[in-house]
Amino acid sequence: MSVISTARRALEGLGAQPGERRLIPPFTEEHQELRGHLRRFVASELAPHARDWEEAHWFPNDVFLRMGELGYLGLKYPTEYGGQGGDYLHDAVLTEELAGCGSGGVAAGIGAHVGIATPPVWKFGTEDQKQRFLAPAIRGERIAALGITEPDAGSDVASIRTHARRVEGGWVVNGSKMFITNGVRADFVVCAVKTTPEGGHQGISFLIVERAEGVEASAIEKLGWHASDTALITLADVFVPEENLLGEENRGFYLIMANFQWERLLMALGSVAAMQRAFDRTLQFALERRAFGRPIGSHQAIRHKLAEMATRIEAGRDLTYHALRLFVAGRDALREVTMAKLATQRAAFEVMDECLQIHGGAGYMREYDIERAARDARLGPIGGGTDEIMREILGKSLGL
Repeated sequence: MSVISTARRALEGLGAQPGERRLIPPFTEEHQELRGHLRRFVASELAPHARDWEEAHWFPNDVFLRMGELGYLGLKYPTEYGGQGGDYLHDAVLTEELAGCGSGGVAAGIGAHVGIATPPVWKFGTEDQKQRFLAPAIRGERIAALGITEPDAGSDVASIRTHARRVEGGWVVNGSKMFITNGVRADFVVCAVKTTPEGGHQGISFLIVERAEGVEASAIEKLGWHASDTALITLADVFVPEENLLGEENRGFYLIMANFQWERLLMALGSVAAMQRAFDRTLQFALERRAFGRPIGSHQAIRHKLAEMATRIEAGRDLTYHALRLFVAGRDALREVTMAKLATQRAAFEVMDECLQIHGGAGYMREYDIERAARDARLGPIGGGTDEIMREILGKSLGL
C-alpha cells in the first residue's frame, strides 16, 4: 500500500498547532493526510536528533534509506521506478514539513536529493539511466547531488570552466564544482560541463558523474546548515562513459532552466514553513516569559513585532501558494515564482532575527535553537539565485 493512500490515517490524533492550515488550494484532503504522516515522521525520527547532527556537521546516510523505505524520496515519481505516483504537490508538502526537523542542513540535504538532483534524471534520462540512478535514489541507496556552481561561476552559468573532452567511449572531465549540497556523500553528481569550449550557453552538456578515481570532495565550513555536507568537488581526468550523457549534447542549458522554477518554489515553501515554526515557538515564549509583572507578549513593543511578523509570513505564504497553483497547472509562472522567492528569503532571515530579539539573551544561546534558525535562514537570499538576480529577472519580465 502506498504512502499516499496509507497516509489517510495520519491526522488521527494530530493536535492542532498555531498557524496550522487545513485546506488551502491547491492542496486537497489527500495532501493534508500526507502532511500528518510526514509531521509524525519528522517529529519522531528527525527532530530529536537535529542538535546532535548539527554539532557533528553530518547526518547519517541511513536517513535516506529510511525515507526511501517509507516512500518519501519518490512521492512525485512514477511507480515503475519505485515512486509513489504522486505529483509536485506531494513534494511541496514534504518540503514544508521538513522545516519541522529544526535543522536547515538536514532539510537541505534531503531537499537537494529529491528536489534538484534527481528531477533532471527523471525528466531527461534514458530508461537505462532511470534504472541505474533514479530508482536506487528513490530507494535511498544512492545519494545524488547537482553540480552546476563553480568557484568562478554562480549565476553566470555560461561561464563554467569544467570541461569534458571527447575520447573513445565517452568523455574525460576536468574542473571543479563549489558549494555542492550532498557533495561529500554523493554517489553520483548530475554535473554541468562545457563540451564546446566557445559555445557559451549552447556549449553546455550534462553528465552523470559517478564516484570514481579522480573525483575528490572536501567539506566546506559554513555559517549555517551545519548538518548538511557542502563540498568543493575537484574532477581530475575523470572518465565518464557515453551512456552517462544526460539529455542532448550541448543542450544542457535547457536542463538547467527546466528545474529552476521548481527549485525556487521549494525555497519559498521551505522558508515560509520555517518562519511559521519560529514564529509559533516565539509566540509561545512571549506568552510564558514574564517581565514587569506580565507576559512580555502583552507589552505593545513585543505585540506589534509579532503582529508584523504574522503579516509577513501570511503575505509570503499567499504569494508562494499563488505561484504554486500556477506552476502545477502548467502555466508560465516565471514572474510569480521569482516574486515568491524574492519575497520570502530576506523576510525569513529578518523574521528569524526578530524572533531571536524577542527571546533576548536566551535567543543567543543554543538551548532555544533560535540562533540556528537565524543562521540557517541567511542562505536564502543567496542560494538558488540571489536577490539581485531575482530582481533582474523581474525587471526583464516587465519589459525593462
